[in-house]
Amino acid sequence: MIEERTRDLLEQKFQEEEYQDCFVVEVKYNPANKKLQAFVDSDSSMTFRKCQRLSRFLESYIDDEQWMGEKYTLEVSSPGVDRPLKLARQYTKNIGRRLEVLLHDDDKKYKGSLIKADDQGIVLESQQTRKQGKKKIKETVETEIPYDQIRKAIVKITFKK
Repeated sequence: MIEERTRDLLEQKFQEEEYQDCFVVEVKYNPANKKLQAFVDSDSSMTFRKCQRLSRFLESYIDDEQWMGEKYTLEVSSPGVDRPLKLARQYTKNIGRRLEVLLHDDDKKYKGSLIKADDQGIVLESQQTRKQGKKKIKETVETEIPYDQIRKAIVKITFKK
């Protein structure tokens, strides 16, 4: 209930011009410690200032309506790079970055550069080596992965140029 109300309020706020490229990734509420977490992202950049304003916006509603009583914890942030990608919109935003993807069917990890993301799935590009006689041949391989097969996908930060 609290999660749904929070999501609805954020969606309402995202109708404003300043927030039109923002979207809700996940809302979590833990009633045991009265902690509400809202992870929001944006097609452009999710700044600290935007998160701060969204937090104050939510806080005013929570306080006025007394959803969680007087004492609670509210966190509004963008999902960090350590959090798995959940929405197609996040994949689109990360085209060109390296991903590590685990599938539901097997425990194999697919690693590569995200070169395409659409409504159905993603395409990873990776360098693979194969033997041909005594020679080792490097080739570029594209792997198509439908979203419904992805168990977990994480952006991998690289410091190479």
